[in-house]
Amino acid sequence: MADPHQLFDDTSSAQSRGYGAQRAPGGLGYPAASATPQAAFLADPVSNMAMAYGSSLAAQGKELVDKNDWEVQYQQDTPVAPRFDVNAPDLYIPAMAFITYVLVAGLALGTQDRFSPDLLGLQASSALAWLTVEVVAILLSLYLVTVNTDLTTIDLVAFLGYKYVGMIGGVLMGLLFGKIGYYLVLGWCCVAIFVFMIRTLRLKILAEAAAEGVPVRGARNQLRMYLTMAVAAAQPLLMYWLTFHLVR
Repeated sequence: MADPHQLFDDTSSAQSRGYGAQRAPGGLGYPAASATPQAAFLADPVSNMAMAYGSSLAAQGKELVDKNDWEVQYQQDTPVAPRFDVNAPDLYIPAMAFITYVLVAGLALGTQDRFSPDLLGLQASSALAWLTVEVVAILLSLYLVTVNTDLTTIDLVAFLGYKYVGMIGGVLMGLLFGKIGYYLVLGWCCVAIFVFMIRTLRLKILAEAAAEGVPVRGARNQLRMYLTMAVAAAQPLLMYWLTFHLVR
């Protein structure tokens, strides 16, 4: 019953009940959107793009690890060009790394007030001379061990020239953080180039031995293994020899 002293009927409760019944669960009187992938993407596009990109990189990395193939591809007994095969030797990185190493050496000498054109020329000629000695020594060793391989002089220059990348990183870190940074970065790069040379030359030298039917424990195959290890071990030594005097 209505209150006799009330002038108007109270309809607020009925209206609120009716309004509440018409509202959707989404709140604010608007219908709730269905939880679709498109709606989730529009809700936070940056995070979803980052997650998708990270998943793609992880899948590619897993594929490379599972494949574990460092061999150079061939087409009609001819190596595929480097732009079509990431494992093919390429002189671009070694050549640019050598030039950059000479420039970084000049920068290091300049910061120590020891720069001179003659000293910079001596640094460049010394690095080039050591590279020449390496190539000649490897070719002579391959001849003495009688290894039938498709390694060419250009291939050797390319493989041996990758160490200049690590030398650049070591000298730059030495200029920024002193000898501690130099030894940490150079040490990591030495390990990386050692593993790289072992896995690369193993496919070029020892694989030929297996194709020829040479026993794994044969004397000739042992010499090939020693040659591979010697070439790989020489890279860290030369990296240190050509850079230690540039950091003080």
